[in-house]
Amino acid sequence: SLLYPYGPDQGDETNPKHDDGTSERIALFIPFTFYGKTHEAVFVNNNGVISFDEPVRQYTPDPFPLADGRSFVAPYWADVDNVLGGDIFYRQTTNTVLLGNISRDINQYFPKTAFTATWAFVATWDHVAYYGSTSTKGNTFQAVLTTDSKTFFIILNYWDIQWTTGAASDGDAETGLGGIAAHAGFNSGDDTNFYNIPGSQTDAIINITATSNVNVPGRWAFQVDNFQLAGVDAPRVNKDNDCWL
Repeated sequence: SLLYPYGPDQGDETNPKHDDGTSERIALFIPFTFYGKTHEAVFVNNNGVISFDEPVRQYTPDPFPLADGRSFVAPYWADVDNVLGGDIFYRQTTNTVLLGNISRDINQYFPKTAFTATWAFVATWDHVAYYGSTSTKGNTFQAVLTTDSKTFFIILNYWDIQWTTGAASDGDAETGLGGIAAHAGFNSGDDTNFYNIPGSQTDAIINITATSNVNVPGRWAFQVDNFQLAGVDAPRVNKDNDCWL
């Protein structure tokens, strides 16, 4: 699987079943540097966001950069409703096998960086439904924060994306499509530094399982202490079906 292991058998915590809900404040074992600012805690928000400083309950995404100074990573910011289906898991880990796999991947994507992970935070949205859904559609995606205490990375994994929009964001209740579609990327909070994954807030975001900046469909990787993309060609558009590759 593209996803790193997750779930209760991995020691994960589970978010409450609550529309627009969030985890409690999670104190990090190792402070995490994001766009030059060090954070000591995160929130895992049901609506597809890992935020620093404060929870994010907003369900209809806004394009980055945001004007209100919020600092967060959005693996798939949209109107998730885990009451209707799915689970949201998270854990901090120093498991040597997992850290070894993450280190191997980071060194492949960033060959100029000699990286040996000492910590990781793994958050996974497992077959989560959308608000107002009258279907059984679910999205499965994951965000991984990791560091060796000097350099900081985030990996985003997209395994199965079946919907883009909740009904309160003008999406279709049966299909989960249309309206104001999901947004993926990063917002530093400084009005200057941000990144929007191509296709965000358009119908094309449904194809994010086929996009990548590291030549692994469904995976994006970033250095985020001083933000940079991996050194692989940017995604391109397939003119035949208008999806990102």
